[in-house]
Amino acid sequence: MKFDDFDAKMRIYEQSLDQTILPDMYIVARLDGRSFTRLTKEICNFEAPFDIRFRDYMVETVKYLMNCGFRIVYGFTESDEISLLFHSKDNTFGRKVRKINTTLAGEASAAFSLALGKIATFDCRVIPLPNIDRVKDYFMWRQEDAHRNSLNAHCYWMLRKEGMKKEEATKLLEGKSVSFKNELLFERGINYNELPNWQKRGMGVYYRITVKDGYNPVTKQNVKTERRELYTDYELKIGEDYADWVAGLLNDDDSVI
Repeated sequence: MKFDDFDAKMRIYEQSLDQTILPDMYIVARLDGRSFTRLTKEICNFEAPFDIRFRDYMVETVKYLMNCGFRIVYGFTESDEISLLFHSKDNTFGRKVRKINTTLAGEASAAFSLALGKIATFDCRVIPLPNIDRVKDYFMWRQEDAHRNSLNAHCYWMLRKEGMKKEEATKLLEGKSVSFKNELLFERGINYNELPNWQKRGMGVYYRITVKDGYNPVTKQNVKTERRELYTDYELKIGEDYADWVAGLLNDDDSVI
């Protein structure tokens, strides 16, 4: 059999599970750290429930992913999770799910491992969204998930530091309301509302234009130049205001091609 015929015969099997995101769909990719509970609490012994070093590693990984070959307008991270919103005209790899998933998982794993100095891996899933309203819903959902997880983590680790066992702390918090958890913290001198917003609502990374002072050696004059830079926002808006803001990044996405 000629190689070309043999190649065509076998590629049918290789491509049998390929899926492509339609051109009129928005794309979000979500990455999650694999076995990060063990990594952060046993191997690296990061401070619980939040560690600035870990936060910064996650932010740097987001920034790296936004410059690794895809056209991404927004990155959101909370805990060991990253969500990436693609430019509406992105056509990298022909929008093949398999290629997007494997490439982003590999890039994130490599970037985070280099920053940490230890092996760490991420998985990735592509989420097609049919319209701008679902995009807004998605990012509100992830921000609310960050809030829920944050409140629970502060309560859980407070109880653990007081000497409570893992099973006891988990059982005490199971099914409890937001008000109960807030009061639990408040009784111990912690006002949850006054904790840093990045712990409660996650962080956003996006491009913005900054003005820099410079010098033109030809005209020998001081000049101001505009640069497009990645910015990390630790004080994100919340709720509908946040969702509208994210949608605005897509409305302006032609400016970040």
